[in-house]
Amino acid sequence: MTGSRLGRFAYLAFCVFVFVFLVLPIIVIVPLSFNAEPYFTFTEGMLRLDPEAWSLRWYREIVENEAWTRSLANSLVIGVSATVVATVLGTLAALGLASPAMPARRFITGLLISPMVTPVIISAAGMFFFYTNLGLAQTHLGLILAHATLGMPFVVITVVATLSGFDRNLTRAAASLGAGPVHIFRTVQLPLIAPGVISGALFAFATSFDEVVVVLFMGGLEQRTIPRQMWAGIREQISPAILAVATFLVVFALALLLTVEWLRRRASA
Repeated sequence: MTGSRLGRFAYLAFCVFVFVFLVLPIIVIVPLSFNAEPYFTFTEGMLRLDPEAWSLRWYREIVENEAWTRSLANSLVIGVSATVVATVLGTLAALGLASPAMPARRFITGLLISPMVTPVIISAAGMFFFYTNLGLAQTHLGLILAHATLGMPFVVITVVATLSGFDRNLTRAAASLGAGPVHIFRTVQLPLIAPGVISGALFAFATSFDEVVVVLFMGGLEQRTIPRQMWAGIREQISPAILAVATFLVVFALALLLTVEWLRRRASA
């Protein structure tokens, strides 16, 4: 019993150490974003908890700076639009892949999730040349389609996983009562697979909202997103406002994880 307890304690201590090692560099930016001085380190006043050393200065700069507000608007427009496209196409693809009668399912599945495993810089270069020939480079539509391509694999995987436990006798029963395919999907399938669809949509939105490489290749000045503006701020003008934006992104990621966990528990129930 003593050895078992020591082993369990050592295992928990190791997990805590790994967690702190991975998360601490991310969490440390949160207090730094309240620095009253234009520094990326803790000042003596902050360490003494002097109220004058703490400020919302950099959060106000985000709200008042047109570049940041325009980047946020672009991220939301592109992210929401790409999420809608990825969710619709990914859900339809998952419905087909979940059918036993679907030919070449493995090949099509590998093709659909290939953007997830392909290095993003290769995908970005290929998209740049492809969309340039179509005249969609440096346009919002081009970025929406590119981000939808990157987000669709998440929708396909989550919806296919949800459909693996779906009872197809329900659709057969609905069809025997005279319901059409669209009515069956809307009233029978969609309510049951909704947690998987919403989870995939959240991951697709997070992928678009956090993506920077494709934007570097395909975006112009009018298509700068939040990550692209942060990249420009690091290379062109060092400002602690980047820490404030990063804090927003950390909170967004935490809210996303909590939502996905809630959906998972709801689906399990």
